[in-house]
Amino acid sequence: MDGRNMKNYTSREPQPKTLQQRASTVGTAYGGSMASEDVAQLADSLAKAQVAEGELSYKGRGLKLDNAQSVEKLVQEIEEFQGLQALRLEGNTVGVEAAKAIAKALENKSDFQCCHWSDMFTGRLRSEIPPALMSLGSALMTAGARLRVLDLSDNAFGPDGVKGIENLLKSTSCHTLQELRLNNCGMGIGGGKILAAALTENRLENDGATALAQAFQLMGSLEEVHMPQNGINHPGVTALANAMQHCPQLRVINLNDNTFTKRGAIAMAQSLKHLRSVQVINFGDCLVRSEGAIAIAEALKEGLPILKELNLSFGEIAEEAALVVARAVQNKTQLEKLDLNGNCLGDEGCDALKETMDSMNMGDLLGSLSDDEGEPEDDEEEEDEEEEEDDDEEDDGEEEEEEDEEEEEEEDGVKEIEQDSEGEDHPEKPVSMISTPTQSIKPQDEVSSFLSFPSPDKLLKLGAKRSLLIEQQVDMADAGKTAEAFLKISSVYKDEAEVKRAVLESIDAVLKKAFSSPSFQTYSFISTLLVLLGLIKSEDKVKPLRMVAGHLLALDHAVRQDYFPREHVAVLNAFISRPNKAFESCTSAKNVLKSTLDRLGNEC
Repeated sequence: MDGRNMKNYTSREPQPKTLQQRASTVGTAYGGSMASEDVAQLADSLAKAQVAEGELSYKGRGLKLDNAQSVEKLVQEIEEFQGLQALRLEGNTVGVEAAKAIAKALENKSDFQCCHWSDMFTGRLRSEIPPALMSLGSALMTAGARLRVLDLSDNAFGPDGVKGIENLLKSTSCHTLQELRLNNCGMGIGGGKILAAALTENRLENDGATALAQAFQLMGSLEEVHMPQNGINHPGVTALANAMQHCPQLRVINLNDNTFTKRGAIAMAQSLKHLRSVQVINFGDCLVRSEGAIAIAEALKEGLPILKELNLSFGEIAEEAALVVARAVQNKTQLEKLDLNGNCLGDEGCDALKETMDSMNMGDLLGSLSDDEGEPEDDEEEEDEEEEEDDDEEDDGEEEEEEDEEEEEEEDGVKEIEQDSEGEDHPEKPVSMISTPTQSIKPQDEVSSFLSFPSPDKLLKLGAKRSLLIEQQVDMADAGKTAEAFLKISSVYKDEAEVKRAVLESIDAVLKKAFSSPSFQTYSFISTLLVLLGLIKSEDKVKPLRMVAGHLLALDHAVRQDYFPREHVAVLNAFISRPNKAFESCTSAKNVLKSTLDRLGNEC
């Protein structure tokens, strides 16, 4: 209808009455006048019961609804409400029998769409909640409802509570679901798996739906994700990140007060690079730490063109990483707020951050830094990971033990072969185990020996094909292993022409191949490099190497090559510029590298 003609049309129709007018009409209909206080009381009652079209609201009444008798009035209102679309029960406490009575009344409400049922089991036993939810869910399925909103937040029902809505989530009633809110429900891993399984069955009815391993299943049409305070750590965060890549319309990501750590933050950063519609990111109190913040900064440079708000507060982020984040938002023309409060900047770091934002004319976008926790102590140990992360480490340890056992078996086999080659006859040994000195895997052994215990002589002995041999030995799909290989090779750097050439040719071959792969995580490489050099702390408590001049001189060579990503220059410069005891034995090499990084930074 054309807005210009709206007046003509509406003037012929009965005008909608206010609640006060409705109350007066009700009084007249019952044959007589009503006192003004009676009218006001009735109006107030109507206001509480129906606050929106198609909605019945009992929100915030604080009612204790234990049995069918206690909900007689509510049931009657549901039954008499024609075209009921939404029911608000927040702020009350509903028992099993009361839920059954409400459910019975909902069985005929085919227009029903919105369940606003957060905070409605206060004081109830956990064992009461699943049957109550099952009754309500069953009624909606019977009614043939097509839900848009299902909000069960702040109910703390644990994994068993998810079982109460499992059948509902699998049903056709949830094929139209647009909002599913389960924050602060204490679902844990078990509840997350149940939820994932339920939505997996449902996903076939929704275009673009994406399955989530472990914790959640998110739909490809999602626009907002709100999951604060859900106890999610890096495996769950990684699963969410993988799913979010397939949600191009995603505008808001709120994972406040979960536990990312470096691994989760890096995974999330990788996902953010694929998203173009995100406007709000809330990773506050998520322990992203410095390495994770740097990864997120890289994502800011490559994507997120319309970002309005970024919250990385209370994440144990140090000064250098915070400055990297600040510089990364320079071209975010729609940015309204950057929150880095509660991190580990120190007084000087806070001043530096403010100066950086001011220099970009963005000082007014920086949130308060009043809760900064101060610069961390050099010898401060990182806190332990969540139990799931510890389990991962144990699994890794078991795998390493198995690998060690296999290596020992192989070594034993080699010893046996050597004995055979000395002339001893072992007819009982399988033919495949018999070897001669002419059969050799010497090049591979020599590469392994060099990477285990690097020395200039060992590198030179690899000969002209050393670069190829090292490429074959190093898993360059793994950014961490590539960084380790770089440092081992560069550790033998010397001014002798032959050794210097061998080192630089080898690192060029390794890095050029690694950086040329689209899937190679360059920010992870830089992060690992900084950790191993002792310039940044690792949540995995990795012991840094002893820094030598060769590390910095080889890096100075690498950053000047075409294959080296220019976006990492500023990151390296930030950490090289900071005073650190690790530089004490190689001050001259540090100055050389610093000069190169400054020059490259000015060119960018």
